[in-house]
Amino acid sequence: MENYFLICALSVATVGAVQDVRGRKIPNWLTYTGLLAALAVRLLAAGRPGLTAGLLGMLLGGGIFYLLFLLGGMGGGDVKLIAAVSAWAGAAQTVNILIAAALAGGVLAVGTMLFHKTVRRTLMNTVELIRHHLQAGLRPHPELNVREPGALRVPYGVAIAAGTLYCLGSSLWRG
Repeated sequence: MENYFLICALSVATVGAVQDVRGRKIPNWLTYTGLLAALAVRLLAAGRPGLTAGLLGMLLGGGIFYLLFLLGGMGGGDVKLIAAVSAWAGAAQTVNILIAAALAGGVLAVGTMLFHKTVRRTLMNTVELIRHHLQAGLRPHPELNVREPGALRVPYGVAIAAGTLYCLGSSLWRG
């Protein structure tokens, strides 16, 4: 049953990734519908334990990305997308998706940095962000955040889809 849930998670993540690449926006109709469908299907197919796993996955994935959103490092659509994907995947697979998505996001970020020839600036900004958070705590940097118009953004929906694909593939491989 869990593999079917992961297939649904991958479907939502893939549509989110395509929308993110095309328009740099992940639509609410996808995230809210995906989230509600995940919880309803999990309840109908697996009962209360299925619903609980979906809710825990949603809170774990969505919660971690929400913290990144508060720091100015993640867009709201990414938060809602990972919450919907995690609701489908359940708590057990959410950690794996988060780790795989982080690795994929790192590769995307390095590729974007190299493509736009911003290696030096990115490294300087990274040092500034570390300094800022050591001094100011969890407040977003006033200039170095995804809400600033000139910020170079990575379509993180792609990383979420890649992480979900990895988890589905691993789950199918293990059998």
